[in-house]
Amino acid sequence: MATGIDPDIRYCSQCGQPSRVEELARFGDALVCPNCKGSFVQKLREGVSPVSSTFQYAGFWIRFLAILIDGIILAVVGGVIQFMFMGGSIASMGRLGRDVPPDQAFAALAPMLGLIGLAWLISIAIGCSYEALFVSRFGATPGKMVCSLKVVRPDGGPISLGRGVARYFGKMLSYMAFMIGFIIAGFDEQKRAMHDYICDTRVIKAGEFTSPAIVPQV
Repeated sequence: MATGIDPDIRYCSQCGQPSRVEELARFGDALVCPNCKGSFVQKLREGVSPVSSTFQYAGFWIRFLAILIDGIILAVVGGVIQFMFMGGSIASMGRLGRDVPPDQAFAALAPMLGLIGLAWLISIAIGCSYEALFVSRFGATPGKMVCSLKVVRPDGGPISLGRGVARYFGKMLSYMAFMIGFIIAGFDEQKRAMHDYICDTRVIKAGEFTSPAIVPQV
């Protein structure tokens, strides 16, 4: 199981290994770990631009699988909640029979509609807590953990609890936009969905980086 992430952890722009922020040397926008600092400085002295390593961004289908796993988990929890709140009302409606007068049917239906609204609000609260707590504490929801994905800031830093909450509601906007908010991740260079744009987050393959070739400065 993944462990909690330290809010002071950042990733070396050269080797991609996580280190505490105070252990990294900053060169402009680049953060370099002690192991890479010497070679980085040498390349700068030689007039060579050490291109930063980049994250391996998670593609559309692996993210879809992670969302599917999370959806199944939340559906099971939501089903249990709905049964707890509405099981008795559904049973009462079933006992009314077909020839029940309209006023009695409405009297039985009104509390059930209230329970449906309450169950819906509770499901949103659970979904929001699920997304925000897992992403801020572990860097990934259980679905993303299974797929070895992490949610990070552009510099590889962790997600705050507040940003995790915003990301959940950003996902709701993606759903409301006929899933277009998710589909755009398949065409974006950094595989960002609508909620990633809104919250300035990235979904990466945990621990995987590319190493671009060194190119001379011009």
